[in-house]
Amino acid sequence: MLWIPVTVLAAFAQTGRFMLQRHLKVSRLSTGGATLARFLYSAPLVALLVAGYLAVTGQALPPMSGAFWTAALIGGAGQLLATLCVVALFAHRSFAIGITFKNTEVVLTAITGFLVLGEAVSPLGILAIVVGFVGVVLLSDPPRSDAAPAPAGLGRFFNRAAALGLGAGALFGVSAVGYRAASLALPSDDVFLRASVTLAVVTAAQTLALAAWLAWREPGQLGRVLASWRVSSLVGITSMIGSLCWFTAFTLQTAAYVRAVGQVELVFSFLASWLVFGERTTRREGGAVALILVSVVLIVLAIR
Repeated sequence: MLWIPVTVLAAFAQTGRFMLQRHLKVSRLSTGGATLARFLYSAPLVALLVAGYLAVTGQALPPMSGAFWTAALIGGAGQLLATLCVVALFAHRSFAIGITFKNTEVVLTAITGFLVLGEAVSPLGILAIVVGFVGVVLLSDPPRSDAAPAPAGLGRFFNRAAALGLGAGALFGVSAVGYRAASLALPSDDVFLRASVTLAVVTAAQTLALAAWLAWREPGQLGRVLASWRVSSLVGITSMIGSLCWFTAFTLQTAAYVRAVGQVELVFSFLASWLVFGERTTRREGGAVALILVSVVLIVLAIR
């Protein structure tokens, strides 16, 4: 059951990283720049970690097959695009609601894991996923106010914020399954080595891809990311800690279960939204989040 505390630590670190990225997004960087901050400063740290671990343990770098590269790059692309969606979502809804939206990844991870890896989920696990998904659907109905009345009809649920949130969930689901498949493709019995090597490859590829895109489309953002190194470096550190824990958990347990327990991130995000950003939620939003937390409890019961 080591994967459970590892997943909780991953969720805690990820909340801290999204808080820092939200600060960068609303203060000085574009969506792409705030996303690059995550990868640019974490990639060299992960590479050093892998090199140090290999030196201390006396192990060699495991061979990387075509299956590993395919799964790692698909997972990396999914995570990169998902992060862009989440950062963009912060401009439309509160921090806590933005994080909750992205947790549609749980049901989508389960579906993707079943289709790609053949990983079955128990009936109680399916119930937990459905309960959590209902909660997320309730969140897609935006709050009402005189200044910004709620859209009519299906527009209440099908809007830009919902599209970004569901897009992030789907893409995070793809990344979770891709990372698990990549880690399992490495021929090594060392769980930490498999997780850290996968992470090093992915973060390096993500950094190169996004930096090249920004150099072409938003050249000024590269300089702003470097100039914001005090905050951006913290983004990189929290990203490395969170990602390393996620990758380790994916190596130890089915991706759908890891993502389900990882919804404890909602508790951390609501505390941050309230204590740090001074944001408040409606009763409906609170009820929706409660449903998602119930789904986490059911998932834990399903795998005991």
